[in-house]
Amino acid sequence: MAQTAGSTAGLGFLSLLFSLRLCPAACDTHSLCYNFIIIPKPSPGHPWCVVQAQVDAEDFFSCDCGAAQIQSVSSLGEKVKGTKNWEIQIETLKDVGDFLKEQLPDIMPENYTARDPPTLQVKVMCQSQDDGHTSGSWKFAFNGQICLHIDSDNMTLTVVHSGGRRMKEKWESDRIVTSFLRNISLGDCKSWLTHFLVHWEKMLKTAASPTTAPPIAHSKGAAIKPSTWFPLLVLVLAGLVPTVLLG
Repeated sequence: MAQTAGSTAGLGFLSLLFSLRLCPAACDTHSLCYNFIIIPKPSPGHPWCVVQAQVDAEDFFSCDCGAAQIQSVSSLGEKVKGTKNWEIQIETLKDVGDFLKEQLPDIMPENYTARDPPTLQVKVMCQSQDDGHTSGSWKFAFNGQICLHIDSDNMTLTVVHSGGRRMKEKWESDRIVTSFLRNISLGDCKSWLTHFLVHWEKMLKTAASPTTAPPIAHSKGAAIKPSTWFPLLVLVLAGLVPTVLLG
């Protein structure tokens, strides 16, 4: 029974991972995304917090955000790895991981207990527009089910599944939490995107050029374009690869 439940959770997590990894990229916009996985009771030897980062749907690093240790870096990540903002980014992502872990006992759905807490998946994104405006958002999910969406522009918390009710009730009137979330998505994320784009602009243009890359089909599956090594790495770090494979 435990193995079957674990397999279902693992497959649900895999599906959510690909959906949360999808950071929209358009000709006149740029987006920066950070996908967190908070595992209250990780398998031995695995981190409790993993974060995967993307710019314009391109992976650029993943790390153990509990220990602020980089696990893998793509060519985009190598381009900015030595900058001051890179170091600030890693430390801030650790703070976000600590915040999420601290909040989890009070925001998890009522059908879970401290003995059997759910895995929390979170996506924070900021997106710059060609008119100079930057928007931001958060998505929160438990064991593969997206429960809450936050529009950082006006800090509107929208419950999209009953599992997000406790989050909304706890956070909506908490100015410290809402300010923290807004500052990360519209402050830190925006600042990193602005600084990193100075280094990335040429690389991103090359990657998006129709002469160097095939056009993206407008189908749900093709638009995600998951890389072969980043998702696998995240699953390995999360201790979920054996679960998925045994399913």
